[in-house]
Amino acid sequence: MGPVPVFPGVFSAPVRLLAGLAVGSFLNVLIHRLPAGESVLFPGSRCPACAAPIRFRDNVPLFSWLWLRGRCRGCRARISVRYPLVELLTGLLFVFAPEGGDPPLVVSRLVLGSLLLVLAVTDWERMVLPDVLTLPGAALGLVLAGARSDLDLLTSAAGAVLGATLLLLLRVLWLRFRGVEAVGLGDVKLLLMIGAFLGPSAALTAIALASALGVLVAGPLLLLGRIRRDTPLPFGTLLALGAAVAFAASTGG
Repeated sequence: MGPVPVFPGVFSAPVRLLAGLAVGSFLNVLIHRLPAGESVLFPGSRCPACAAPIRFRDNVPLFSWLWLRGRCRGCRARISVRYPLVELLTGLLFVFAPEGGDPPLVVSRLVLGSLLLVLAVTDWERMVLPDVLTLPGAALGLVLAGARSDLDLLTSAAGAVLGATLLLLLRVLWLRFRGVEAVGLGDVKLLLMIGAFLGPSAALTAIALASALGVLVAGPLLLLGRIRRDTPLPFGTLLALGAAVAFAASTGG
């Protein structure tokens, strides 16, 4: 038996794609402003280079970037390809995540996917995992778990506690015996959120995959002398990728 749609027919794939592109545009605002401690509401959209306000016609998700060939209309500075990529990925998330399950499960998929995307990029670009996303995200994961068909509050809480505790223990042991931070507290809070949304098994999967990816990425760089053993890596990005694998598995169920 195929997946059961949970939205009325009016929410067709094209409509969900457009909604996702719009949400992706806002996610770009979060990525750009939260690490800098700026308001995500005021002022309105502006060029990252010259700070000129972006007109409505130049602020259409994905299409405006393509039309302007990735440049500001005013100063002609390049606009990062990250902007259309985030919008496109969010659009695809909105198209494929609602394919089956009860409404709370679908909402969980959309919220978690959006949060993981923002946090993966902020950690990659700025080495920051904003508490304003991870901690409320963990609380929301717990709230939604109580209404989902695939998860309950106790399992959600166990996932949050297990994931955060394991990563916190790794941090403490690494600091004690190696004198460096293997992971930051932001990573611990991120795994708290991941565990709340996906449960204990997925939290362990995220840690395992992130660690494996870390070895694959850092190993060659160490051998080539591009980084040192104490060079910080965006482990939160790797955790988000690991969680995304578990997330993708949940959408296929």
